[in-house]
Amino acid sequence: MTAGSPAAGDDDEGGIRSALGGLTTRGRSFLAAGVAAALCAVVLGQSDLLRVGLLLAVLPLLCVAVLYRTRHRVAGSRLLLPSRVPAGSEARVHLRLDNVSRLPTGLLMLQDHVPYLLGPRPRFVLDRVEPGGRREVSYRVRSDLRGRYPLGPLQLRLNDPFGMCELTRSFSAADTLTVIPRTEPLPPVSLPGDATGYGDGRQRTLALAGDDDVIPRTYRHGDDLRRVHWRSTARYGELMVRREEQPQRPRCTVLLDTRRAAYRGAGPDSAFEWAVSGAASAVVHMLERGFSVQLLTDTGTSLPGGGDGPAGSPQESAGLMLDALAVVDHSDGTGLSRACDVLRGGGEGLLVAFLGDMDEEQTAVAARMRRRSGSAVAFVLDSGLWTADGAVDDAVLARLREAGWTAVPAGPGAALPGLWREAGRERAHPAPAGTTGPSGRWS
Repeated sequence: MTAGSPAAGDDDEGGIRSALGGLTTRGRSFLAAGVAAALCAVVLGQSDLLRVGLLLAVLPLLCVAVLYRTRHRVAGSRLLLPSRVPAGSEARVHLRLDNVSRLPTGLLMLQDHVPYLLGPRPRFVLDRVEPGGRREVSYRVRSDLRGRYPLGPLQLRLNDPFGMCELTRSFSAADTLTVIPRTEPLPPVSLPGDATGYGDGRQRTLALAGDDDVIPRTYRHGDDLRRVHWRSTARYGELMVRREEQPQRPRCTVLLDTRRAAYRGAGPDSAFEWAVSGAASAVVHMLERGFSVQLLTDTGTSLPGGGDGPAGSPQESAGLMLDALAVVDHSDGTGLSRACDVLRGGGEGLLVAFLGDMDEEQTAVAARMRRRSGSAVAFVLDSGLWTADGAVDDAVLARLREAGWTAVPAGPGAALPGLWREAGRERAHPAPAGTTGPSGRWS
């Protein structure tokens, strides 16, 4: 929850000037009529008219003073639940207004600043709030486009009972709604790389290869005394135990092609958004399978949250990567060579790539990527598939398959879980080049 506070620069002198500037047409008319009546009373020597003029002039000024005091005695806060939602899902914003003064407020209008992509700007009219009272309202926000959207500042419009003055107060507190890509649960199929741990097996490094190769560590409370290594204990002068067999997490690299020239169209149903959503689904799936995941773009940048990083748990790693994918945008690059250079040192693990349009040169670069990884699966989003009468470029798929990729074309409306199964079947029974279904799936 974020609490509201007066906006910066709300000093006394500036606040009084802004309060006087909040006089409504009625208030200005009363003030002008009062001054005119007072001047006429002085000229004509009419004391009764002078009293009327002073009353007319003082009434709007009194309303200004009351509202000016009230505006510093109202506190606002906002609670956003949840602060991270998938695209197309709703979040609820709770607003709370507290009257911390000893006087009741007049009619209040509450307004929160919301980007137009999240919906219309919410406005609420609140009746009189008693001293120490509280009012709570809420509204929903929803976006089909991923990104980070600021909420706030909260604005409060105060009116006096006579309609003489209207003041607006802005609170400084703001929140951020993070809209992450939609993810789909993927089936546990057998993909290339399962020999390194995708299925039930795991690579393991043995700490104890023989009595002379033992790697001991200091005894910790709770260690089994049967694991005490007496020779090391005698050598180091403190109790030492054998290290347990340590599992080595299998590795997976998810490559997202973000080149602007590789995609056509925009919006939630565009090819690029499908690729971002697919990369997010693959990241979450592989982390749940116990992989150490690296998320890479065509620029050679590794997005934060890798499984071997400081994030720790797979849930935290997935959260960091999804936050990064929430704001990823097109790159101005024209090739995949930088990503290929990053993969140069890798010789094991699974590579899952989401690729856009590929010409002959970029297809050759992708072929080199395959030689620098253990095994590779590519989901190719050829722009031809995302047009009315387009077709996949069979030459690109054939070249990728020749290089050892498991290449699957992805067309508009194709479900990633189905394509994921097709990739598993393609590994077991490779399909001839150019064999595609009408939706871009393997037939």
